[in-house]
Amino acid sequence: MPLFHTVVERRRGHVREYALKRILDATLAGIGLVVSAPVWLLIGVAIKLEDGGPILYTQYRWGRGKRPFRVYKFRSMVVDADVRFGVGQATKDDPRITRVGRLLRRTSLDELPQLLNIFRGDMSWVGPRVLPMNERQLNEDGHIPDEAVPGFDLRCAVRPGLTGVAQIYAPRDVPRRQKFRYDSFYIRRQTLLLDLGLIAISVWISCRLRWEDRGAKVGVIRRRGRGPSLVPVPHPARDVPDMVRVVEQSRM
Repeated sequence: MPLFHTVVERRRGHVREYALKRILDATLAGIGLVVSAPVWLLIGVAIKLEDGGPILYTQYRWGRGKRPFRVYKFRSMVVDADVRFGVGQATKDDPRITRVGRLLRRTSLDELPQLLNIFRGDMSWVGPRVLPMNERQLNEDGHIPDEAVPGFDLRCAVRPGLTGVAQIYAPRDVPRRQKFRYDSFYIRRQTLLLDLGLIAISVWISCRLRWEDRGAKVGVIRRRGRGPSLVPVPHPARDVPDMVRVVEQSRM
């Protein structure tokens, strides 16, 4: 049976857990929207004072079942960046990013409006990255459509997430094929406990202003001797299987 259908069958067998995940998503998003309201006001004022442009940026992105949906973000780039420069992956010291935008992106506060998407059910707190449709990649030869990249069908079997294994552990500029390996790891082993752990790590990264780092944001837990230790993530082909083994050993 193809892996995509295996994941669908697994979802049917865990209806209660996925229902709890949706309740958790909606509850945390609702609380987040209320608590963060003053932050929205401050960010909106800062964006307007810098260049007078729109506060929010919207774009259609891939959703569950390959259904596009409109994602909301605080604008962190110059006005009409997509028209002037084209839709492409952000680079280090990207000239399109504004001064306010740099701070927003380092703290991930530019993603705050996606709480609306989570509350509506377009997204989850944890899942594969909400992927721009056919975004131009810096490290891939030519322009490869998303659907031609192995693993794309699997990652579209679940809702995309505000954070996740790929967002935290994958170096920012690795090819999509490798990032999708991290998504596959999460999709095969997702649990509410794993979701809560990834959310906690994400808050920690935001406090450290590390979201714009080009490498992995944290290390991967690997077995060495009698206990785990944190090490860098140089390559998903080697480290993702290590992550899998640690998780499986912890369940024994």
